[in-house]
Amino acid sequence: MARRSAEPAVNGRSKTRVSDQFLAGLAEVSSVTFVSHVHPDPDSLASMMGLAYLVESSLGKPTRLTRDGPISRAENAAMVDLLRIDLTPIEEVVYEKGEVVVMVDSQPNTGRHSCCPEIPIYAVIDHHETPGELEDVAFIDIRRGLGATCSLVTSYLVEQNRPPPQRLATALLYGIETELSGYPREASELDDKALLYLYPLADKDLLARIRNARLPQSYFECLLQALQSSFIYDHLIISWVNDLPQPELAAEVADFMIRFEEVDWAVCAGVFGDQLILSVRAAVDDAHAGQILRRIVGGMAGRAGGHDRRAGGNIPLSSTSATAVEQVQSELRRRLLKALRIDECRGQRLVSRREMLQNLQA
Repeated sequence: MARRSAEPAVNGRSKTRVSDQFLAGLAEVSSVTFVSHVHPDPDSLASMMGLAYLVESSLGKPTRLTRDGPISRAENAAMVDLLRIDLTPIEEVVYEKGEVVVMVDSQPNTGRHSCCPEIPIYAVIDHHETPGELEDVAFIDIRRGLGATCSLVTSYLVEQNRPPPQRLATALLYGIETELSGYPREASELDDKALLYLYPLADKDLLARIRNARLPQSYFECLLQALQSSFIYDHLIISWVNDLPQPELAAEVADFMIRFEEVDWAVCAGVFGDQLILSVRAAVDDAHAGQILRRIVGGMAGRAGGHDRRAGGNIPLSSTSATAVEQVQSELRRRLLKALRIDECRGQRLVSRREMLQNLQA
């Protein structure tokens, strides 16, 4: 059982070939299904692709990639379309005898996926700080110091001398790039080596098309909502979006707001269905954003997790009426200020009401 494996070098010279242990446990299975977190991002999508290629090329076993919830962020949808990633909705999966599940870029019972709890999980391969229930998992490789799960998967391919085809190399490179592009940059030596290894193998034209995917009108409407409803509390900015077109937009708003020069923390909270979707970004070292957000929403029946400087989560809403949402927002704001040791104060608007009205009248 690999509980916390030694970090292999991307040049293939590792004291412990972790990928051998991973493949050995799959020798007698009939097939492998890969699952990840809800609304899979490029890191999870490419990691599933990479591991599926490894299993198919090394063992000849059939594999299946799943999708937990919609993929609506423009770049992510473009990645799936342009790289022709075949995904089976998780609710349509029918498991067969001899089949095993591998969870990628997530961990069991963290509240961030819809994987059937009755199905045994053979392996968990991840880089998140959020702890899951791993007691009955045979193979575990969790590298909390890594910037991307794709980097770990790339090291497996190198260990097994399985150079990724161009389509897969493009996916893995983009998956790592999206995880490492925030500030401050969260990356390890293994991440940087994986980038250097993959870059010559990737399709640069396809990468450019994915990075610059066309954006729907709802994106700009959401951004306008966020700008008009952003409040500054000392070194924290909170953006409220009462009509979030799709859940991934909360992360895009937080990514945008953390670039504001006067704050160290950015939080976006948006209403999507009967949930308050949360995304957090920090511009300081040792922020422990995932741990902090878990503590904040834990007392509000919510679930959360993430990394040192990036985190996400959700809080269930008993009602989506304006009054009910405002009550949850107020409690969340109070908890955020307390967790970040900010004195209770009245928030200052990022864009003043006067300026908003002047712009409307112009």
